[in-house]
Formats: sequence, structure tokens, C-alpha cells
Amino acid sequence: MNTTILDYGAGNLKSITNLLDVLGETYTVTDKKEDILNTQRIIFPGVGHFGQVMESLNSKGLTEPLIEKIKSGTPFLGICLGLQILFDESAEAPDYKGLGIFPGKVLKFKWGKIPQIGWNKLNTTLNNSILTDDYVYFVNSYYIIPEDTSIISAYTDYYFKFGAAIEHNNVFAFQFHPERSGEVGRNHIKKWLEISGNIGC
Repeated sequence: MNTTILDYGAGNLKSITNLLDVLGETYTVTDKKEDILNTQRIIFPGVGHFGQVMESLNSKGLTEPLIEKIKSGTPFLGICLGLQILFDESAEAPDYKGLGIFPGKVLKFKWGKIPQIGWNKLNTTLNNSILTDDYVYFVNSYYIIPEDTSIISAYTDYYFKFGAAIEHNNVFAFQFHPERSGEVGRNHIKKWLEISGNIGC
């Protein structure tokens, strides 16, 4: 199955490609609209700034094709910023619109050390098919506020409970970094690869 890793200029590509290599998965790394439109599933790895990422997607003509593919049912996995851009807006870049796949916003932590860096335990919900209640690795200053909280597949705590992952139809996205979460993270990616192979494109 054709897997495309979206290269928007700032993603943590090496970590995710190394993980896919370990799992024996074939993939293409691209920033080309044609590749996005023709792929069978998409991984959006994420580090960087919300505004810069949206500026890059817009300037490369990738925003609308990406929205089209997600809404058409193509399996999508977003990691860190790849989760946050699925919503309408972010406090990190108020002048930029997100992809708007899900109504909601992204806010900045008001307490504790920012960014929070380290291992947090997932608390999965009933809306979960691939995650486990284990410790995974986070590096984030922002957190999601979906209008529809039923899409949240796991919560974690950093001074308060917040959504650590979402799952809805063909869309899976994590605030944490599975590619930096050892065997637990590898299993999450492996399970997504298995499940996404059964989702119609």
C-alpha cells in the first residue's frame, strides 16, 4: 500500500522514516500535490510552528489537496503538529486558519514548564482502536480543544487532563511522538498501518 510522508519543510522526518524502515514499510517523502492526490494513505509528522506550517502548505498548494484527501476517506495519521492543524485555529498563530477538518481550537498551556517534555501516561477512551494505556513521549506547548470531545481516543495529564489523541473514521492523530516512544510507539504505528490498510480510499 502506498504510504506518503508529507514534507512541509520542518517535520521530524528522520525519526518517522527510521521507524517505518524498522517495520519494513515502503513509503514516499514528498511535498508535491500530485503525490498527495494519488497516495493511499498519509502521515503528517509534526514539529514546528503552526503558522509556518500552514504558510508552507498554502504556498506549495497542498492545503486543498490535503483537505480533499482526508475528507474523501484516505487514511491519515497526524503526529504532534499534525494533530493540531486538523482544527480551525491555534493560539500559536491567530492569523492562520488550520485545515478545519474538525471544529475546535488549539490553546497554550498556562501552567508548568513550557514546552512540557517527557513521558506521560495515556488514558484511553472507548473511541480507541490502536492505543494502549502506556507511557509515551511528549514535547508540546499547546493542546487541542475539540468541539466534539467524542473524537478523543486518549487523554493525559499535565496539570489538568487534555486530549492526547483523536480517532474518527479515517483520521488518527497523536499529540505525543510515537516515533520517540520506544516499543510502545512502534506498536501504535504498526497497528495504524494494519488498520489503515483496511480503510477504503
